[in-house]
Amino acid sequence: MARQFFVGGNFKMNGTIESIKDIVHKLNDAKVDPNTEVVISPPALYLLLTREHARKGIEVAAQNVFDKPNGAFTGEISVEQLKDSNITWTLLGHSERRVILQESDAFIANKTKTAIDGGIGVILCCGETLEQREANKTMDVVIAQLAAVSKQVQDWSKIVVAYEPVWAIGTGKVATTEQAQEVHKGIRAWMAKELGQQVADSTRIIYGGSVSEKNCRDLAKEADIDGFLVGGASLKPAFVDIINAKQ
Repeated sequence: MARQFFVGGNFKMNGTIESIKDIVHKLNDAKVDPNTEVVISPPALYLLLTREHARKGIEVAAQNVFDKPNGAFTGEISVEQLKDSNITWTLLGHSERRVILQESDAFIANKTKTAIDGGIGVILCCGETLEQREANKTMDVVIAQLAAVSKQVQDWSKIVVAYEPVWAIGTGKVATTEQAQEVHKGIRAWMAKELGQQVADSTRIIYGGSVSEKNCRDLAKEADIDGFLVGGASLKPAFVDIINAKQ
């Protein structure tokens, strides 16, 4: 089954009104592969600005969403508020939120279910620390993170899984093509066993962790790497090269 290449740009807590408008306008004008799905994720304050300026064909993702429909939850954003703003995706499970904000697998699973049930697509992040990799626990960790979601979610058609080894995020270290492919293949095998072959064949599994214009084409050649989740490079002109990695 052919899976559409997917490239997400996670701006994290970076940008100003002017810089984000500049990034979006340059992306609008760039020649990008029409066969690649592109989603950019600015800080929450700039979601409406980004949606207003991004051309048709470039989707916008929140960097988080809450697991309650509304109420006294200061600082949080609901699925309905995202939909009301024409924001069609959200990032969930990023290691920075798992580690810094101590978000549990169960909480991330609850948020994923809420987003999916509400009609918002989820870029679901998973990945291991350096210590876990060195202890040969990579697949145990990744599968545990995904299994928590599988207990809550039956429909995976709106989920893109992003494998991001924690030790490679923002460090300049990148999993080798063989390391990344091995984990992606393992995730797909787990999906086939636990979720069914159709889910395994159709779910896109993208790689994140110091992706650059220098390594993206080799990574994109691997059978089970269906795109990228890009951090720092999504703020730079190199993002266009990464989007075009399959050309």
